[in-house]
Amino acid sequence: MSDHSAALAGCPLSLNAQVQPWVERLVARADALRVQVRHDESGARIVDAGIAAPGSIEAGLLVGEICLGGFGTVGLRSGAADGWPSWLEVRSSQPVLACLASQYAGWSLAASKEETGGKKFFSLGSGPARALAAKEKLYDELGYRDRADRGVIVLEVDRAPPAVVVQKILRDCGLQPGGLTIVLTPTSSAAGTTQVVARVLEVALHKTHELGFRLDHVVDGVATAPLPAPSPDGVEAMGRTNDAILYGGRVHLSMRGSDEAARSLAAQLPSRNSKDYGRSFAEVFKAVEYDFYRIDPALFAPAEVWVSNLDTGSTFHGGALNMELLRTHWLQEA
Repeated sequence: MSDHSAALAGCPLSLNAQVQPWVERLVARADALRVQVRHDESGARIVDAGIAAPGSIEAGLLVGEICLGGFGTVGLRSGAADGWPSWLEVRSSQPVLACLASQYAGWSLAASKEETGGKKFFSLGSGPARALAAKEKLYDELGYRDRADRGVIVLEVDRAPPAVVVQKILRDCGLQPGGLTIVLTPTSSAAGTTQVVARVLEVALHKTHELGFRLDHVVDGVATAPLPAPSPDGVEAMGRTNDAILYGGRVHLSMRGSDEAARSLAAQLPSRNSKDYGRSFAEVFKAVEYDFYRIDPALFAPAEVWVSNLDTGSTFHGGALNMELLRTHWLQEA
């Protein structure tokens, strides 16, 4: 397989222009969604979806769609399928644009103690505003950059970003303060857990890219993953959201090209190809002393994959769910 380095070259679609109705819906329904909206000292709009505000699963569903730039849907379905009562379903007919150019948490935003006047800050920014700044090598590979006078970024944090980070976002995105919305979703919150599990399709697209598969051949994507209860413990909360994808994530990709490539992708993509497979993410994370870069990259993948080749009509399958592991860690029988 050979990576096509400009899968979005010439793409006329604007993530930040497309997503604005979703952002305004989040703000307009703040009370109903249990989120809080304010403006910081610069004038940028801050949406608290789980720090001081309680947030909600419904807010997380909407934040998930905002992360996708409005080019995907995130829904909740109930029923004890495979032994768990609540599942997220993510769909996109622009999966490379929605997942890699927007939803992927790839923009490193940091500030030192000296810059903040107190505690250092770090977050990986996700969502449409990433494509305005285009600070990541990924945008050169995709051949895409957005232009808009309004933008939105999502930070998975338990405190608001300091002024120096807000100024960096504004500067790098070329935005005026009134054009920026920052959504805050700690993983330990209902909205935070929901919007992270809603990355199940994005995890598959990122792994597809890492494997060198031609992204311009990926046409459509549908994915599901079980939604766990959020944990008040930060490491446990992060572990549950990752496990939901690594052991409970199902992805169906539609692509064009050869059956050989489709078969290879279905075989290589699932998380069971990792040497760390079989242990909870929290356990793996603790074992590497909380250093993400020591975790086997092959682990960051959905559990089960179908790849359909639209040129031949063939479908290939790889991996399997491991609901026993999830139930062991998530469930206590009454």
